[in-house]
Amino acid sequence: MTRITERLFYRIAKRWIAGYTLQDAINAARNANDRKMEALLNRLGEHTPDWNLIQSYVEEYLRLLEAIQNEKVRATISVKPSQIGLAADVSLYRDNLLKILAKAEENGRFVWIDMENSPYTESTVKVYRELLGTQKELGLCLQANMKRSESDLRDLLPRGAKVRLVKGAYPENGDVAFKRRSDLNANYLRLMQLLFEQSGFFAIGTHDEKMIHEAEKLSRDHKANFEFQLLKGIRDDLKSRLLTDGFRVSEYIPYGPEWYNYSKRRMRERKRNILLLLRSITG
Repeated sequence: MTRITERLFYRIAKRWIAGYTLQDAINAARNANDRKMEALLNRLGEHTPDWNLIQSYVEEYLRLLEAIQNEKVRATISVKPSQIGLAADVSLYRDNLLKILAKAEENGRFVWIDMENSPYTESTVKVYRELLGTQKELGLCLQANMKRSESDLRDLLPRGAKVRLVKGAYPENGDVAFKRRSDLNANYLRLMQLLFEQSGFFAIGTHDEKMIHEAEKLSRDHKANFEFQLLKGIRDDLKSRLLTDGFRVSEYIPYGPEWYNYSKRRMRERKRNILLLLRSITG
């Protein structure tokens, strides 16, 4: 981007990112806390094969966990596997994730693993499955657009998995993903039903009000331990309504200089996201 274009787009993107720095993330987390929400912080960056850059990301997450503790904000972190080693070597990813988990455990913090595009799915699920026995404060994101997700969920839940269910933000082909919205929504509802029928903690990550209404209905029939997770800057009115109705809400807050590619993907993810953004800006 040219500098002028970047400045103009950044003014819009600032709705859903905290800013460039770790302190920006902490400030945004405190703002979420002030609005009665928990914060879920993510340092932007992914698909990183460079070992030096990978190490810098890992060190940043360690500093972020330390800052969360020192600043006394109600927050945790969500990491992308390809950012902390999976794009280079599976064992490197596993080792770096364990370093982050050790720091999180010191401070009593939960850690979420984001799910990325399909080339990383199998390794991400495999490492999570391997760590489940010893890492209780660790959750995994599953994407309802992926055809394999029901099988993954049925395999992981009996092992004590903690799952965040989202629709999916990455372009995928029809061999591995549902392409029709009706099929995607049907799968989301099917997976959500499975989550409500089990006894562990989980998260519902969507801005789709139809899906949220279904989750509210299911919560009346099941004594479920769950929270809603919504992106920073999107549907603040909905967040307020859910809080008023007694639900727990976390705000997913990304930050970092890599905000441009993340923002493009969010805009490209679904046309509806553009409408949601405009509604948030003008509302």
